Amino acid sequence: MGKFASDAKELLSAINGKENIVAVSHCITRMRFVLADPKKADIKRIEAIPSVKGTFTQAGQFQVIIGNEVADFYKDFTEISGVSGVSKSEVKSMSKQNQNILQRLMTSIAEIFAPLIPAIVVGGLILGFRNVIDSMEIFGGATLVSQSQFWAGVDHFLWLLGEAVFHVGIPVGICWTIMKKMGGTEMLGIILGLTLVSGQLTNAYAVASALANGTINQWNFGFIKVNMIGYQAQVLPAMLAAFTLAYLERFFKRVIPQIVQMILVPFFSLLFAIMAAHFVLGPIGWKIGSWISAAVYAGISGSYRVVFGAIFGFFYAPLVITGLHHMSNAIDLQLIADFGGTMLWPMIALSNIAQGSAVLGMIFLQRRSAKAKELNIPSCISCYLGVTEPAMFGVNLKYVFPFICGMTGSMIAAVISTMNSVAASAIGVGGLPGVLSIQPAYIATFTLCMAVAVVVPCALTYVVGKRKGIDKEAEDEAAAEIAASGPVDFIAFLSGKTIAIEEVPDATFAEKVLGDGIAIEPTDNILVAPVDAVVTQTMEGSNHAIGLEMANGLEILLHIGLDTVEMKGDGFTIHVAQGDRVKAGQELITFDPAKIKAAGHPLTTIMVITSDADYGITFNAGLEVKAADQVIAHGEKAE
Repeated sequence: MGKFASDAKELLSAINGKENIVAVSHCITRMRFVLADPKKADIKRIEAIPSVKGTFTQAGQFQVIIGNEVADFYKDFTEISGVSGVSKSEVKSMSKQNQNILQRLMTSIAEIFAPLIPAIVVGGLILGFRNVIDSMEIFGGATLVSQSQFWAGVDHFLWLLGEAVFHVGIPVGICWTIMKKMGGTEMLGIILGLTLVSGQLTNAYAVASALANGTINQWNFGFIKVNMIGYQAQVLPAMLAAFTLAYLERFFKRVIPQIVQMILVPFFSLLFAIMAAHFVLGPIGWKIGSWISAAVYAGISGSYRVVFGAIFGFFYAPLVITGLHHMSNAIDLQLIADFGGTMLWPMIALSNIAQGSAVLGMIFLQRRSAKAKELNIPSCISCYLGVTEPAMFGVNLKYVFPFICGMTGSMIAAVISTMNSVAASAIGVGGLPGVLSIQPAYIATFTLCMAVAVVVPCALTYVVGKRKGIDKEAEDEAAAEIAASGPVDFIAFLSGKTIAIEEVPDATFAEKVLGDGIAIEPTDNILVAPVDAVVTQTMEGSNHAIGLEMANGLEILLHIGLDTVEMKGDGFTIHVAQGDRVKAGQELITFDPAKIKAAGHPLTTIMVITSDADYGITFNAGLEVKAADQVIAHGEKAE
């Protein structure tokens, strides 16, 4: 066996054994599984394996990220599991049994945005802080930036990072992740993304005014002119362009001779993808945005504004995903110019608050999970300050139900807002500070709307999350963190008298060949778990012993009787399976003492600590104990 034998064995157990594997293969960095029942794979346990860098599901394949040594890991895994590997194309074909169209779509979106989340979180906090210092008129009717040159300089400097993340980073990052996901040349994706945000183009935020004034830059080909439009912060155009590049690269690899592929495939793929992005896909994206803008204008100013408010309030958050929400700025400005205020922008602020409040619900649900709080808290803060991407992509879309709960709360708040014709004097901070932009006559009503946008999504997320067991998962994570370093108590695994392992009439156990431990001369016939653990091994065919592993790495062997393997399972009934999580006191095996005695075997049942994980363990021999009722051993982590 190789150096990954132990990790490979743990992975086999965590995916619920050989029987759950339909096919297995590997690529450059990942193990690729088609599982009979993907739900049986214990994701948290798998990701805790030292050599595993992460897991995800793509197109019906359960993939485990190993890294550059995946070939060695794969060799050890196939030897241990006895499963023969297949080709990647066969895995892809078999994986169709585990997917549907919606699952493929949602998984693909998640995988595109997952690598971008750290940058989005940082950018969100930066923009949120800038909103506070340069948009909130809380210093005698003026902003902090207008009162202090120092803070003006800070604001100016921080925009360097904010612009890099949202104006440039999102389109470029999307092109990169899509090319990576599609197996294309990642550098070409980066170049494509940069052409979408080039300084030669009219900035996306200035397109509306440039078109109105006739000052937009154009490419003049003599027979046709094409507007030079940038796609800063745009999601949909970047996605369309990147997928086009990926498929063009695949096409040209098929039709161009291999001898010149290195030169011609990148050239034609990138050239035609850029042309498609700027000549076709980009204008289509803007046209879609124009249609949405026209519908919003008609709805917000018509007699059915309450109905429109419900629809817009519910669907604004999904618009943020596509990047089309930026088109609302032009409508807001027009409404302010024509009517002295906008009823649209307050709903946008309420939607942002609602998504942040859904994350607040997740904070309450996952308050015991340190890992979850690292993402939830900054995402909630940035969302309340007007930047929703970290909350939506990092938290709400990951679990889906918080996103929908946020949309629901936004809808209710938007209905109240439009019903009362709440209007803003200007476009302000799209979060809690947004109240400062509301016209004085409507501040009280908008405050009520904000309360709804906070309470409803938070409460809905908490209730739904409780039903889904999100809070229990967080508690389990916290308990696992504590258990990984805290003291351990082992309860009696049988009723009877405890004896020192040295007194067991078997040299292998008495001499501690397998490890230290303790034994019980039983007075009952039900073996129970001495601790919370995972079943790592069952003796198929004999059922006379069982292996357990705790979250802290302690490995335990429970062996009923001596030489009982010779009974070939007669008189033994096992109640758990390999990979099951068991609680202390849970029944593991029932046995027939009379049959064991009749076969001439002692009933002495042993608990051996086969891997102590740097724990010092004290065993309490000479006690009369009741199963699951008394502590028979105690362990402390070595300093």
